[in-house]
Amino acid sequence: MPKLAAFPKAYMQALCKDGSMKLAEWFKLASTLGVDGLEFYAGFLEMEDSALWPVFRRQVADLGMVIPMLCCSPDFTHPDAAFRSREVAKQKRWIDMTHALGGSYCRVLSGQRRPELTMDEGVKLAADSIHACLPHAQERGVTLILENHYKDDFWEYPEFAQKLEVFCALVDAVQHPFFGVNYDPSNAYIAGDDPLELLRRVVGRVVTMHASDRYLLSGTLEDLRREEGGSLGYVARLRHGEIGKGLNDYDAIFTQLKVAGFNGWISIEDGVDGIEQLQRSADFLKAKIAQYW
Repeated sequence: MPKLAAFPKAYMQALCKDGSMKLAEWFKLASTLGVDGLEFYAGFLEMEDSALWPVFRRQVADLGMVIPMLCCSPDFTHPDAAFRSREVAKQKRWIDMTHALGGSYCRVLSGQRRPELTMDEGVKLAADSIHACLPHAQERGVTLILENHYKDDFWEYPEFAQKLEVFCALVDAVQHPFFGVNYDPSNAYIAGDDPLELLRRVVGRVVTMHASDRYLLSGTLEDLRREEGGSLGYVARLRHGEIGKGLNDYDAIFTQLKVAGFNGWISIEDGVDGIEQLQRSADFLKAKIAQYW
């Protein structure tokens, strides 16, 4: 049966920018959710000190949970080889971070969708960089997971492999036992794709999942796609929300995953309005997991 983890979507500013929340506070808060684990983010302020990594692992374990996966954002599509080498080095440190936390899954991305890149060029740059990280990951028992991502908060351009055809091409270009897919159904909508079609294409490679639901505060998905090309961060009209109340068909998603034999971690990437909303999302997912597994 899949296991459920939680990600502190509502507390990213506090944990990553102003330090107004400490990780220990998030751990205690999350322990009330009845989940099995906590997904970590490489940009938590307290994670800068590597001596604290095993401390956080023990703190989470003391609360009856584990840290299965780490979320991070390498940029492998930069045209400069020296820049990409630095990104590979950062990814290797994040792999070490995952290992120290006791995790088994570390996210990778393709990089930014720079206007000058062709599809073939971008896929090759990203695939070569991922391949450069895989021996390091395998030595530590860490699987690299490629997410069909929308856009890192600090990038100028959206994810290079955002759209279905590009994402599938990159997945096909990396064949390795320590590489798989982190499937996020909500992000497919933003790419103009059907999340169920994307899942059908990659379901055999899916090892983890981000459970989320998305809402548009105004306008349409077409409005969003027109304005996303060069804005910093997430565009204003896009919002995460409570799982089970948005666009995603979780019955259809879980049916596909169950048939494919999926038995991995599902991390809740919602709850932007606080712990009560996150609790409702967790309860919805626990009920669906029980229904389908």
